[in-house]
Amino acid sequence: MTTERSTKSAASASTYGEASIRVLKGLEPVKQRPGMYTRTDNPLHIVQEVIDNAADEALAGQGKTIAVTLHADGSVSVEDEGRGIPFGLHPEEGVPVVEIVFTRLHAGGKFDKGSGGAYSFSGGLHGVGVSVTNALSTRLQVTVWRDGQVATLAFSGGDVIEPLAVRKAGSGDRKRGTTVRVWPDKKYFESAELPRAELVHLLRSKAVLMPGVKVTLTIEKAGKDADVQTWLYQGGLRDYLLQTLPNDPLIPLFEGAHHAAAGETENFAEGEGAAWAVAFTEDGAPVRESYVNLIPTVAGGTHEAGLKDGLFAAVKGFIEMHALLPKGVKLMPEDVFSRASFVLSAKVLDPQFQGQTKERLNSRDALRLVATYVRPAMELWLNQHVEHGRKLAELVIRQAQTRQRASQKVEKKKGSGVAVLPGKLTDCESRDLTINELFLVEGDSAGGSAKMGRNKEFQAILPLRGKVLNSWEVERDLLFKNNEIHDIAVAIGVDPHGPGDEPDLSGLRYGKVCILSDADVDGSHIQVLLLTLFFRHFPKLIERGHVHVARPPLFRVDAPARGKKPAAKLYALDEGELTAILDKLRKEGCREGAWSISRFKGLGEMSAEQLWETTLNPDTRRLLPVAWGASGFDETQGALNKLMGKGEAAARRELMELRGDEVEVDV
Repeated sequence: MTTERSTKSAASASTYGEASIRVLKGLEPVKQRPGMYTRTDNPLHIVQEVIDNAADEALAGQGKTIAVTLHADGSVSVEDEGRGIPFGLHPEEGVPVVEIVFTRLHAGGKFDKGSGGAYSFSGGLHGVGVSVTNALSTRLQVTVWRDGQVATLAFSGGDVIEPLAVRKAGSGDRKRGTTVRVWPDKKYFESAELPRAELVHLLRSKAVLMPGVKVTLTIEKAGKDADVQTWLYQGGLRDYLLQTLPNDPLIPLFEGAHHAAAGETENFAEGEGAAWAVAFTEDGAPVRESYVNLIPTVAGGTHEAGLKDGLFAAVKGFIEMHALLPKGVKLMPEDVFSRASFVLSAKVLDPQFQGQTKERLNSRDALRLVATYVRPAMELWLNQHVEHGRKLAELVIRQAQTRQRASQKVEKKKGSGVAVLPGKLTDCESRDLTINELFLVEGDSAGGSAKMGRNKEFQAILPLRGKVLNSWEVERDLLFKNNEIHDIAVAIGVDPHGPGDEPDLSGLRYGKVCILSDADVDGSHIQVLLLTLFFRHFPKLIERGHVHVARPPLFRVDAPARGKKPAAKLYALDEGELTAILDKLRKEGCREGAWSISRFKGLGEMSAEQLWETTLNPDTRRLLPVAWGASGFDETQGALNKLMGKGEAAARRELMELRGDEVEVDV
């Protein structure tokens, strides 16, 4: 009897049915997985979300003061002189707007990017910022001064505990603004302490990026006078960089700013642009800080890549015009950028960040935006200050010579017996293994686009004819009977080997070997055949991280101008990204069907410029590293054997019967 009961309870415990699916509502997802929305080492990021909102008000020209207070009880308050969060009822939701802002994910004024939008430029993109702050706090209270009234509201763990109360403003009240006081919940963070140095750096940078705006930090101490620090910069980026540099710059600072005016260009929206200050030093660690709409991007991104491109193009042009380059020296962008210290502040209408913590900018257009404005300004500056330009040229050439000497040392270690390279290989000029890339491209037409679109300094192209041989069950000694496989092995410079071998990798010619095939089903098949070849016969290249898969787009969307945003070409990897792009266009007020969608039949259809921008450019492409599956080499081998083995038809049939309904067929 007991056995029967325990069997029943075990069966019921393992039941998986409709009731097993749980839907997380409101702010529950944030509490369940806080690490998906914020950094959990300490509460600085959730406080930063509140500070960013105050800074966005100042950026919009509303208010000249931001005050942050660290209270003795562990709470933090942020006070601004902005317009105040609206507290009337939302026309669609029927709930006070201030309550929606703090309790709903993906709700906020920053999604309204139209010509009348409250925030044309803001750091808040995802609309989850202060709602995450609220979810991860034991208490959060909001006070708003607006339209002659004062509104108060309090939350705990994201839930309203003191409903909205509105009273008439008295004579001693502020006219407008918002104060948010937060008590972070310690259970969500490894440390409840705010890192003071990081907070000070954040507040000081806000003052730097908004000349004329006063930022204060007050630290309360029990029984003692509070410490107060104030930052007010009138000199902006220049003063900040000069104060931060560890060594004197080699030449005077190069600084500038340019933002698109109405009707100035079809490529960028009104107000988009950048301000920068750049210093070149001969030694010491460079200072590098970048921001997008006042948000610090500590991991860089496409705006920094634009600064790098613009500086390199201008300096290289100056060196060539004055014939300063010694014979045999080839310049690379890193030769210019490695000794550059900078502060960069970009304004981007609709920034796309990598992850909710917004540490890296991913917007492709930002590269072109910053490079377009930096290059002509730097060219003009160099030609107005020729002596300084010559000094900078000497520094850059020294950097290039040092780099080339380092790569030559590696070359000497390699064997002198070099095989004759395949005739259809278009090689790169560099011999530096750390930057060289080989693209295995599907077909001659795609190979032609890739040859024209690549950076010939470090990118090589090897076009492949047709589909590569399925090499899963081919003996190693017979591999070279196949011309394509022979050419791949010779181009890479490594002989075929097994997982237990220790092959000679001293002849390896490229740090990255990238599979570049069409984004359709045929392209996927070629990708699998090449991955099979590398896994079976070149496993050490995968193990050491040399093999990658390039991901070209499948669709291009030609979007018309909408609001402040100019007409643009947008690229989608697949159907999912296409749907997301179209949803975004609808939200931006684009009329249904006003866009046009084209599907790339193959890479050969892309122009060289499109292929560079979407698939080859290291700053804007998507390149996936190839590695073993989560369970290691043996399980990956078993999966590939099931897919590629000639005697595995039964296993493949079983796989199709079990999982066939999950496949999306591309007809």
